[in-house]
Amino acid sequence: MEVSVENLTKSYGFQKAVDNISFKVNTGEIVGFLGPNGAGKTTTMKIITCFMGPNGGDVKVGGISVQANPEEVKRRIGYLPETNPLYKEMPVIDYLHYVAEIQGVHKTKIHDRIFEMVTVCGLKSEKYKKIGELSKGFQQRVGLAQALIHDPEVLILDEPTSGLDPNQIVEIRELIKKIGREKTVLLSSHILAEVEATCDRILIINKGQLVADSTASTLRKQAQDKEIVKVSIEDGDRNEIYTGLQSIETVELVDLLPEYTQAFEVQSKPGISSRKAIFRLCVDKGWSLTEMTPVERKLEEVFRDLTIIK
Repeated sequence: MEVSVENLTKSYGFQKAVDNISFKVNTGEIVGFLGPNGAGKTTTMKIITCFMGPNGGDVKVGGISVQANPEEVKRRIGYLPETNPLYKEMPVIDYLHYVAEIQGVHKTKIHDRIFEMVTVCGLKSEKYKKIGELSKGFQQRVGLAQALIHDPEVLILDEPTSGLDPNQIVEIRELIKKIGREKTVLLSSHILAEVEATCDRILIINKGQLVADSTASTLRKQAQDKEIVKVSIEDGDRNEIYTGLQSIETVELVDLLPEYTQAFEVQSKPGISSRKAIFRLCVDKGWSLTEMTPVERKLEEVFRDLTIIK
């Protein structure tokens, strides 16, 4: 089910939290929603899930407007907010039964839905425990189960791996990817590696405005204004090779790579390629060029370039 955000605006007094943003999340797609603190991510998610209304624009879920028919939109969405909405004194089973009733699951189907959620979210061994007795990782699983209990077509997840240890993050990531095969998923996170590993596409918001919408690979390539290549050169003195690379007119910077005895990272001046010049240098000096591969920028660097306050 498609989620369409159309010229969405939300202000708090004179402060615009969301400033005329538009994007789509396609059916069966997992999209990461990134941005620094205060960028407008949570506000956008609250509008999509009908927790608040916009000042301008609209959101449509499966063609249904959040303003014209919010109750119908809510039935189609599962929402896990950043603060997990759990009653920690309740056993897992009782809590899921309670949420299922609130979400309008038919009485004849509640037992089957609980069984399915306990299975899908890996809660079989914990289902009779009180939620407060569970680890943070299992509490997140319960949060996902409550978001899915009414079998929504769209899943909105706000910082679903916040506060988890590395093993728990991997478990929740795999669970989200499994769920994403059948649902449309929009998730926010500060952990860029997690978004890259989990999501099909990335949206980046900064100061209420959408500044990027693409895959991680494409974002890195678009931000690569300077060619960077890793080269490995043999049959020559390391220091002489380093000096030779620095002498190339189109080269701006040469870094030694300590993990390899004869490897270097060569950065060219903006808009210029040094690959042919490196090849000619090796031919002239009688060196063996054993590797020359492009180096992509890290997603963290791209994110910082797009969101840093200038």
